[in-house]
Amino acid sequence: MALTQGTGPLSRRPAGHANFEVASPAHQLYLEPFGPRVRVVVAGEVVVDTTSAQLLFETGLPPVIYLPMSDVRAGVMAPSDTTTHCPFKGDATYHHLQVGDQQRPDAVWSYPAPIDGCPPLAGLAAFDLRAVDAVYVEEEQVVGHVRDPYHRVDALPTARRVTVRVEGQVIADSQNAVLVFETGLPVRTYLPAADVVPGVLAPSDTVTTCPYKGTTSRYHALQVGDRRLEDAVWVYEAPDPSVAAVAGLLAFDDAKVEVVHDHAPFAPPRS
Repeated sequence: MALTQGTGPLSRRPAGHANFEVASPAHQLYLEPFGPRVRVVVAGEVVVDTTSAQLLFETGLPPVIYLPMSDVRAGVMAPSDTTTHCPFKGDATYHHLQVGDQQRPDAVWSYPAPIDGCPPLAGLAAFDLRAVDAVYVEEEQVVGHVRDPYHRVDALPTARRVTVRVEGQVIADSQNAVLVFETGLPVRTYLPAADVVPGVLAPSDTVTTCPYKGTTSRYHALQVGDRRLEDAVWVYEAPDPSVAAVAGLLAFDDAKVEVVHDHAPFAPPRS
Protein backbone atom coordinates (compact mmCIF):
# COMPACT_ATOMS: atom_id res chain seq x y z
CA MET A 1 0.00 0.00 0.00
CA ALA A 2 1.11 3.59 0.49
CA LEU A 3 3.62 4.79 -2.12
CA THR A 4 4.10 1.79 -4.40
CA GLN A 5 1.36 -0.75 -3.63
CA GLY A 6 -2.40 -0.91 -3.87
CA THR A 7 -3.70 2.48 -5.02
CA GLY A 8 -0.73 4.57 -3.85
CA PRO A 9 0.63 7.46 -5.94
CA LEU A 10 3.55 5.36 -7.28
CA SER A 11 1.53 2.18 -7.82
CA ARG A 12 0.29 0.84 -11.13
CA ARG A 13 -3.27 2.06 -10.40
CA PRO A 14 -3.20 5.24 -8.30
CA ALA A 15 -6.56 6.23 -6.85
CA GLY A 16 -5.95 9.97 -6.80
CA HIS A 17 -5.60 12.74 -9.36
CA ALA A 18 -2.79 15.27 -9.79
CA ASN A 19 -2.49 18.58 -11.64
CA PHE A 20 0.77 17.49 -13.28
CA GLU A 21 2.06 14.75 -15.53
CA VAL A 22 4.45 12.26 -13.96
CA ALA A 23 7.05 11.26 -16.55
CA SER A 24 8.24 8.02 -14.96
CA PRO A 25 8.61 4.34 -15.85
CA ALA A 26 5.82 1.88 -15.18
CA HIS A 27 8.08 0.17 -12.63
CA GLN A 28 9.40 2.68 -10.15
CA LEU A 29 12.15 2.61 -7.52
CA TYR A 30 12.50 5.14 -4.73
CA LEU A 31 15.21 5.06 -2.04
CA GLU A 32 15.16 7.28 1.03
CA PRO A 33 16.90 7.43 4.43
CA PHE A 34 15.21 5.43 7.17
CA GLY A 35 15.67 7.25 10.46
CA PRO A 36 15.28 4.64 13.26
CA ARG A 37 18.04 2.43 14.59
CA VAL A 38 17.94 -1.04 12.99
CA ARG A 39 19.40 -4.24 14.46
CA VAL A 40 19.53 -7.72 12.96
CA VAL A 41 19.79 -10.74 15.28
CA VAL A 42 21.03 -14.21 14.31
CA ALA A 43 21.60 -17.06 16.79
CA GLY A 44 21.20 -14.64 19.66
CA GLU A 45 23.86 -12.24 18.40
CA VAL A 46 23.50 -8.81 16.81
CA VAL A 47 25.07 -8.94 13.35
CA VAL A 48 24.07 -5.42 12.27
CA ASP A 49 23.47 -2.31 14.36
CA THR A 50 23.00 0.90 12.39
CA THR A 51 21.31 4.27 12.32
CA SER A 52 22.09 4.69 8.60
CA ALA A 53 19.49 2.38 7.07
CA GLN A 54 17.81 3.13 3.74
CA LEU A 55 14.30 2.14 2.68
CA LEU A 56 13.68 0.99 -0.89
CA PHE A 57 10.18 1.37 -2.35
CA GLU A 58 9.45 -0.61 -5.51
CA THR A 59 6.27 -0.80 -7.57
CA GLY A 60 4.02 -3.63 -6.40
CA LEU A 61 6.28 -4.67 -3.50
CA PRO A 62 6.45 -3.86 0.21
CA PRO A 63 9.36 -1.63 1.26
CA VAL A 64 12.72 -3.30 1.93
CA ILE A 65 15.35 -2.13 4.41
CA TYR A 66 18.86 -1.81 2.98
CA LEU A 67 21.70 -1.55 5.48
CA PRO A 68 25.27 -0.27 5.02
CA MET A 69 27.69 -3.14 4.44
CA SER A 70 30.16 -1.24 6.62
CA ASP A 71 27.82 -1.69 9.61
CA VAL A 72 27.62 -5.50 9.27
CA ARG A 73 29.71 -7.22 11.92
CA ALA A 74 33.03 -8.45 10.51
CA GLY A 75 33.29 -12.17 9.83
CA VAL A 76 29.59 -13.09 9.74
CA MET A 77 29.13 -12.94 5.95
CA ALA A 78 30.53 -15.58 3.61
CA PRO A 79 30.29 -15.32 -0.21
CA SER A 80 27.70 -17.45 -1.98
CA ASP A 81 27.70 -18.67 -5.57
CA THR A 82 24.08 -17.56 -5.94
CA THR A 83 23.32 -14.62 -8.22
CA THR A 84 20.07 -13.22 -9.53
CA HIS A 85 19.19 -10.55 -12.06
CA CYS A 86 16.61 -7.80 -11.66
CA PRO A 87 15.79 -5.83 -14.84
CA PHE A 88 15.30 -2.72 -12.70
CA LYS A 89 18.24 -2.97 -10.30
CA GLY A 90 20.84 -5.18 -11.99
CA ASP A 91 22.79 -8.26 -10.85
CA ALA A 92 22.50 -9.24 -7.20
CA THR A 93 25.19 -11.13 -5.33
CA TYR A 94 24.40 -13.20 -2.24
CA HIS A 95 26.12 -14.02 1.04
CA HIS A 96 25.58 -16.66 3.70
CA LEU A 97 25.38 -15.61 7.34
CA GLN A 98 27.63 -17.61 9.66
CA VAL A 99 27.25 -17.14 13.44
CA GLY A 100 28.96 -19.79 15.54
CA ASP A 101 27.93 -23.17 14.18
CA GLN A 102 24.80 -21.79 12.52
CA GLN A 103 24.75 -20.91 8.84
CA ARG A 104 21.85 -19.13 7.12
CA PRO A 105 22.31 -19.74 3.37
CA ASP A 106 21.82 -16.83 0.96
CA ALA A 107 20.44 -14.65 3.75
CA VAL A 108 21.90 -11.40 2.40
CA TRP A 109 21.88 -9.83 -1.07
CA SER A 110 23.34 -6.68 -2.54
CA TYR A 111 23.79 -4.84 -5.84
CA PRO A 112 27.50 -3.92 -6.10
CA ALA A 113 27.00 -2.31 -9.52
CA PRO A 114 23.37 -1.17 -9.94
CA ILE A 115 22.23 -0.45 -13.49
CA ASP A 116 21.88 3.11 -14.75
CA GLY A 117 18.75 4.76 -13.40
CA CYS A 118 18.63 2.62 -10.26
CA PRO A 119 18.88 4.44 -6.91
CA PRO A 120 22.33 4.27 -5.26
CA LEU A 121 22.24 0.74 -3.79
CA ALA A 122 25.99 0.11 -4.03
CA GLY A 123 27.43 -0.46 -0.58
CA LEU A 124 24.04 -1.49 0.86
CA ALA A 125 22.72 -4.96 1.67
CA ALA A 126 19.26 -6.40 2.32
CA PHE A 127 18.59 -9.24 4.74
CA ASP A 128 16.03 -11.99 4.15
CA LEU A 129 13.71 -11.59 7.14
CA ARG A 130 12.85 -15.30 6.94
CA ALA A 131 16.52 -16.26 7.35
CA VAL A 132 17.30 -14.22 10.47
CA ASP A 133 15.90 -14.57 13.96
CA ALA A 134 14.73 -10.99 14.40
CA VAL A 135 14.97 -7.47 13.03
CA TYR A 136 14.36 -4.59 15.42
CA VAL A 137 13.40 -1.04 14.47
CA GLU A 138 14.42 0.72 17.66
CA GLU A 139 12.86 -1.69 20.24
CA GLU A 140 9.98 -2.91 18.06
CA GLN A 141 10.41 -6.23 16.29
CA VAL A 142 9.54 -6.26 12.59
CA VAL A 143 6.58 -8.55 11.85
CA GLY A 144 6.03 -9.68 8.27
CA HIS A 145 7.85 -6.77 6.66
CA VAL A 146 9.01 -3.36 7.77
CA ARG A 147 6.20 -0.85 8.13
CA ASP A 148 5.79 1.60 5.30
CA PRO A 149 6.02 5.11 6.81
CA TYR A 150 3.51 6.31 4.20
CA HIS A 151 0.95 3.69 5.23
CA ARG A 152 -1.76 4.78 7.63
CA VAL A 153 -4.44 2.90 9.60
CA ASP A 154 -7.28 4.66 11.43
CA ALA A 155 -9.80 2.79 13.56
CA LEU A 156 -12.84 5.04 13.99
CA PRO A 157 -16.01 4.27 15.98
CA THR A 158 -19.13 5.06 13.97
CA ALA A 159 -22.71 5.89 14.93
CA ARG A 160 -23.95 4.50 11.62
CA ARG A 161 -26.09 1.41 11.70
CA VAL A 162 -24.32 -1.51 10.02
CA THR A 163 -25.93 -4.67 8.72
CA VAL A 164 -24.21 -7.72 7.29
CA ARG A 165 -26.05 -10.03 4.90
CA VAL A 166 -25.39 -13.32 3.15
CA GLU A 167 -27.67 -13.83 0.14
CA GLY A 168 -30.10 -11.33 1.62
CA GLN A 169 -30.19 -12.90 5.07
CA VAL A 170 -29.13 -10.58 7.91
CA ILE A 171 -26.41 -12.19 10.03
CA ALA A 172 -25.32 -9.08 11.97
CA ASP A 173 -26.94 -5.78 12.94
CA SER A 174 -25.05 -3.19 14.95
CA GLN A 175 -24.87 0.45 15.94
CA ASN A 176 -21.57 -0.09 17.77
CA ALA A 177 -19.24 -0.67 14.82
CA VAL A 178 -15.65 0.43 14.34
CA LEU A 179 -14.54 1.24 10.80
CA VAL A 180 -10.91 0.70 9.83
CA PHE A 181 -9.56 2.94 7.08
CA GLU A 182 -6.23 1.63 5.82
CA THR A 183 -4.12 3.08 3.02
CA GLY A 184 -4.90 1.41 -0.30
CA LEU A 185 -7.48 -1.02 1.12
CA PRO A 186 -11.27 -1.01 1.25
CA VAL A 187 -12.83 0.09 4.53
CA ARG A 188 -13.23 -2.83 6.94
CA THR A 189 -16.10 -3.10 9.41
CA TYR A 190 -15.60 -4.50 12.93
CA LEU A 191 -18.63 -5.43 15.06
CA PRO A 192 -19.19 -6.71 18.61
CA ALA A 193 -19.81 -10.47 18.73
CA ALA A 194 -23.06 -9.77 20.61
CA ASP A 195 -24.46 -8.12 17.45
CA VAL A 196 -23.92 -11.24 15.31
CA VAL A 197 -26.71 -13.82 14.90
CA PRO A 198 -25.92 -16.81 17.13
CA GLY A 199 -24.82 -20.00 15.38
CA VAL A 200 -23.46 -18.56 12.12
CA LEU A 201 -19.78 -18.54 13.15
CA ALA A 202 -17.73 -21.70 12.67
CA PRO A 203 -14.10 -22.01 13.86
CA SER A 204 -11.11 -21.88 11.51
CA ASP A 205 -7.43 -22.67 12.05
CA THR A 206 -6.26 -19.73 9.91
CA VAL A 207 -3.93 -17.17 11.49
CA THR A 208 -2.41 -14.18 9.65
CA THR A 209 -0.04 -11.37 10.57
CA CYS A 210 -0.32 -7.72 9.54
CA PRO A 211 2.65 -5.37 10.13
CA TYR A 212 0.20 -2.58 10.95
CA LYS A 213 -2.53 -4.28 13.00
CA GLY A 214 -0.86 -7.32 14.57
CA THR A 215 -1.59 -11.05 14.52
CA THR A 216 -5.14 -12.27 14.18
CA SER A 217 -6.17 -14.43 17.12
CA ARG A 218 -8.44 -16.51 14.94
CA TYR A 219 -10.60 -16.62 11.84
CA HIS A 220 -14.13 -17.89 11.47
CA ALA A 221 -16.09 -19.38 8.63
CA LEU A 222 -19.71 -18.34 8.16
CA GLN A 223 -22.28 -21.11 8.04
CA VAL A 224 -25.59 -19.77 6.70
CA GLY A 225 -27.98 -22.57 5.85
CA ASP A 226 -26.19 -24.88 3.41
CA ARG A 227 -23.67 -22.22 2.45
CA ARG A 228 -20.26 -22.07 4.11
CA LEU A 229 -17.93 -19.10 3.55
CA GLU A 230 -14.40 -19.93 4.65
CA ASP A 231 -12.38 -17.35 6.63
CA ALA A 232 -14.98 -14.63 6.07
CA VAL A 233 -14.57 -13.24 9.61
CA TRP A 234 -11.48 -12.47 11.70
CA VAL A 235 -10.62 -10.97 15.08
CA TYR A 236 -7.62 -9.29 16.72
CA GLU A 237 -7.73 -10.00 20.45
CA ALA A 238 -4.55 -7.99 21.12
CA PRO A 239 -4.05 -5.64 18.16
CA ASP A 240 -1.32 -3.05 17.72
CA PRO A 241 -1.99 -0.06 20.01
CA SER A 242 -2.67 2.13 16.96
CA VAL A 243 -5.89 0.14 16.33
CA ALA A 244 -6.75 -0.75 19.91
CA ALA A 245 -10.40 0.09 19.22
CA VAL A 246 -10.88 -3.17 17.26
CA ALA A 247 -9.74 -5.47 20.08
CA GLY A 248 -12.12 -8.41 20.33
CA LEU A 249 -14.39 -7.19 17.52
CA LEU A 250 -15.32 -9.26 14.48
CA ALA A 251 -14.31 -8.06 11.01
CA PHE A 252 -16.24 -9.13 7.92
CA ASP A 253 -14.71 -9.64 4.49
CA ASP A 254 -16.96 -7.60 2.20
CA ALA A 255 -15.68 -9.57 -0.79
CA LYS A 256 -17.61 -12.55 0.65
CA VAL A 257 -20.57 -10.91 2.40
CA GLU A 258 -22.66 -7.78 1.90
CA VAL A 259 -21.83 -5.05 4.42
CA VAL A 260 -24.25 -2.11 4.42
CA HIS A 261 -23.58 1.19 6.21
CA ASP A 262 -26.68 3.28 6.91
CA HIS A 263 -26.26 6.83 5.55
CA ALA A 264 -28.98 8.46 7.64
CA PRO A 265 -28.92 12.28 8.01
CA PHE A 266 -26.22 13.43 10.40
CA ALA A 267 -27.11 14.09 14.02
CA PRO A 268 -24.46 15.41 16.43
CA PRO A 269 -23.49 12.90 19.13
CA ARG A 270 -25.10 13.48 22.50
CA SER A 271 -22.82 15.07 25.09
